[in-house]
This record gives sequence, C-alpha cells and structure tokens, in this order.
Amino acid sequence: MQPFESIELQVDGAVATVRLARERVRNAFNEAMIGELDTCFERLGRDESIRAVVLAARGPVFCAGADLDWMARMAGFGPEENRRDAMQLARMLRRIHSCPKPTIARVHGDAYAGGIGLLCACDIAVASQAAVFSLSETRLGLIPATIAPYVVRAIGERHALRYFQTAERFDGIEAHRIGLVHALVEPDRLDAQVQQVLDALMLVSPQAAREAKRLVHDVAGRPIDDAMMTDTADRIALARASDDGREGVQAFLLKRKPRWQRSPAHTPDSSHKP
Repeated sequence: MQPFESIELQVDGAVATVRLARERVRNAFNEAMIGELDTCFERLGRDESIRAVVLAARGPVFCAGADLDWMARMAGFGPEENRRDAMQLARMLRRIHSCPKPTIARVHGDAYAGGIGLLCACDIAVASQAAVFSLSETRLGLIPATIAPYVVRAIGERHALRYFQTAERFDGIEAHRIGLVHALVEPDRLDAQVQQVLDALMLVSPQAAREAKRLVHDVAGRPIDDAMMTDTADRIALARASDDGREGVQAFLLKRKPRWQRSPAHTPDSSHKP
C-alpha cells in the first residue's frame, strides 16, 4: 500500500493501525486526510490478512475536528461546492463504519467535533481518562450534520439533543456514561486496554465477526416483525452451514482450537503510543 502524507499505516500481524498524523494542527482533518482515510480503510477492508483495525493518532490530541484553513476555504464555496465537499467527509465516515473488519478507536487526547464522528464510526471506542470531548460545531454557527448518524447511534437521541446544542466540553467519565466510549482507563493503561480488545477479537471467527457487524447494522431500529424473524433465521441457518460455523462447532466438540486461533496473533509494541 502506497505511503500517505496525513496518516500513517502500520501492519503488525493481523492488526492494522491507522494513525492521524497532522500533529501541527492537532490532527484536524482537511480534504487530503479525508481522502487518505477513505482510501486506506477501503483497502484494509479488502485485505484478507487483516483481522482488526485500530484508529489512533500522533501527538497529544486525538482529533480537533476540521482544519481551520480548510474551513476558511469552504466559507468561500457556493452551495454546490460545499455539498460536494461535505459528501467527501460523509463517504469517508461511512467507509469506516461499514469496514468489514472490527474497528477500534484509541482516543488518548481531545476529540472535538468531527473527531467524535471518527470514533463513533468505529465499532469500539477506548479512551484515556485524560481525553476531553466536545461537539463544538454550534459555537461556530454550524451543525454536526455529517457525523450525526454515527453520534446519535452511539449516544442516543436524548444525549445528542443536549450536546449538539450546547457544545459543552465533557470529560471521559461523562463520555463513558452516555455510551460514547466503551472503556475508560488511566493513560498508561490505554494500550493494554486496546490490546485486551484485540486479544478477544483474535479468538473469534473473522467471518462470524463480519456477519455479526452486518447483523447489528441491519437490525438496529427495525421492528421485530415476521420479516425480521425470517431474516435472522436465515442468517443463523447460513452461519451454521458455513465453513467457519462447521469448523467452530467441530473444534468445540473435539476440544481443540479452531483454525482462526492458530494463525499468528498480534504482538503488542510501543507503536500504539502517541
């Protein structure tokens, strides 16, 4: 995979780590970073050797949202140019959200505005107790529009109504309470917590993890009607008859490891540290 300018990619065994790498501007994103993230996650999604993706960042800040110079340029755009620009961001967020591999956001510092959108687009979010959060768009006369589908799914309508409108800053304890992050740990325990999640992911069938992710996306918010019951029955029937389904049950009965647990696992190193 060709090198990037605003992000970094490291592959360690079956785990890919994507780092935001614009420390000078607090990892704020512009059109270049958006395009690179879109490209990177599209390629990682197709790479059969990758079983999980960690989204992290260089420097003291996870992501400060949109780059001010980029925003200044957008202020001079007309409606159609702004719409095209916003669609690029929307496509990138959907790319992360729909990545067929499990995705983990490693949040070690401030996450503002679009930075919260990035972590909500990931499946799992682990944060340092030092992190600070804000959906700050309304302070600038804007709204968190493109990130809204992911943030509202993460924290629910009630919490979104508050923080979308007030743009208040809140700490990790509140982020954990409202469901924005799954785990909140001391800063020196952040890598260990990410590794704990990765270790768990290495025990599950990659195929089953992919289908489980699709299942959540497809059933969320739908009524439990006949169509839903038929759909879920079809899915488990296919899973039982799949290669991984047969292998997993057989391995359990024979008290041996399934084949996906016999592949090389991720070995932690210092590369996760900002």
